[in-house]
Amino acid sequence: MAAPPAYSPPTSPAFSLVATDLDGTLLRGDDTLSDRSLAALARAGRAGARHLVVTGRPAPRVRPLLDDLGCTGLAVCGQGAQVYDAGAHRLLWSVTLDRELAEAALGKIEAEVGEVYAAVDQGGVDGLTLIEPGYLMPHPTLPAVRVRRRDDLWCEPISKVLLRHHALSDDELAATARAAVGSLATVTMSGPGTVELQPCGVNKATGLALAADHLGLSAERAVAFGDMPNDIPMFDWAAHGVAMANAHPELKAVADEITLSNEDDGIAVVLERLFP
Repeated sequence: MAAPPAYSPPTSPAFSLVATDLDGTLLRGDDTLSDRSLAALARAGRAGARHLVVTGRPAPRVRPLLDDLGCTGLAVCGQGAQVYDAGAHRLLWSVTLDRELAEAALGKIEAEVGEVYAAVDQGGVDGLTLIEPGYLMPHPTLPAVRVRRRDDLWCEPISKVLLRHHALSDDELAATARAAVGSLATVTMSGPGTVELQPCGVNKATGLALAADHLGLSAERAVAFGDMPNDIPMFDWAAHGVAMANAHPELKAVADEITLSNEDDGIAVVLERLFP
């Protein structure tokens, strides 16, 4: 729900950290950044706030966008499984998903819903996105390598598994997957057609907390922006959570306020208010 009229969000001096999701939040539908959003982030930076990208995309798929942002600092990637130093092009911290556990989790899910189509993001700063036959990339602009069979997905360490089903909605697939895999993995939904398996206990909040601690920043002075259920842990961690107008109902339900959509510069609208 949107904040009631009497609600007054914290003023700009309260915030030293601006954490933003990418897809459906900071990025427009064509994967571009608006001039207004860039200007608003620059304004926050001049006021002393640090901007951290916190995204489900793995580090190799984030580098071009960090270049557009002029970011040479840290970014939280892979749903929190990676803390990436853009300037040094290295991972300060990373965790991989055990491949045997991933296979076992897939088997449990398929026992409940029938065949699913899978993809994986490999670990490391140069890891590939591999997709098995039948899997369709939710973001066709992102590079991926098609493999011949599922076994080929496990050839290198992975940070997460992405799932799709021919009939189930994302919400249905995510709910079934959570019930099926238990503690084998963390299940999240990060966008249309994007249900994911991550290492157990890893989420955007765990990665963001690590990055913030490295920078000497705290949750009490953080504002976070997002659009999907995978952003809920980040909202729980930050002092102030802002959902986009296009956000999933689950995220809107826990947000402190709701701004305009990603297509309408929703992040810029809030930052212009917080950093006048």
